[in-house]
Amino acid sequence: MTVVDPIRDDSGWAFRDPSGKIPPGAPFESTDPINGFQFLREAYKATDPAYDARVTVPVLWDKQTKRIVNNCEDDICRMFNETFNEFAENKNVDFFQKDIEPEHAKLSSFLYDNINNGVYRAGFATRQRPYERACRRLFEALDELEVRLSTSRYLFPDRVVEADWRLFCTLVRFDVVYYGHFKCNLRRIIDYPNLQGYLMDLYQQRGIADTVNFDHIKRHYYMTHTAINPTRIVPIGPLLDLTKPHGRERLK
Repeated sequence: MTVVDPIRDDSGWAFRDPSGKIPPGAPFESTDPINGFQFLREAYKATDPAYDARVTVPVLWDKQTKRIVNNCEDDICRMFNETFNEFAENKNVDFFQKDIEPEHAKLSSFLYDNINNGVYRAGFATRQRPYERACRRLFEALDELEVRLSTSRYLFPDRVVEADWRLFCTLVRFDVVYYGHFKCNLRRIIDYPNLQGYLMDLYQQRGIADTVNFDHIKRHYYMTHTAINPTRIVPIGPLLDLTKPHGRERLK
């Protein structure tokens, strides 16, 4: 099920029209086609009525048992890569290929420690020195990836693997949220020619653009992190176009 637009900290993520046509704060009907939930917390409560911890995404919901069976991103990625192959349109897609397994695992850890989680270390820092350490470490990692992607179309030259999508999730949010809201502002992704082209290349893969809604992304961060943005004002920019030709086809 598709979950978008967290508008209240106590209820978690709200089920909203993924077209983004419903204005923030407007009354709405649930867009959860399975249970009619309005907020993701309802799924957690249906699974465990005593649940009182954080409501996180993603979740994997079992329609038969009517409960959440997993909420770990790493587990769910592997499950969809392997366990659900019989339901897949393209059974030949493999994002965890065996011949690169050790290097892939090492790179995924590097991405998580320095980039995926690095933006949060910087953004939620409450003291100057920890913020600066996290921010500099983040941009050192981005600089390293910029060099890597100067000669390789993807992180592993001619194939898209899980690490690419792990990186994509942070890159696609970077210029619209992390650069300003989290003060990760040494450079934007658009200032990195190879990272920007790589981001556009992944964005233009079949079906990916339909999963990205910049309005929802911005409202999530700017409206729920009241310690960072107490006014809850959501910026109207920046203007991004990830549909332009990226030219990455020349790389192998």
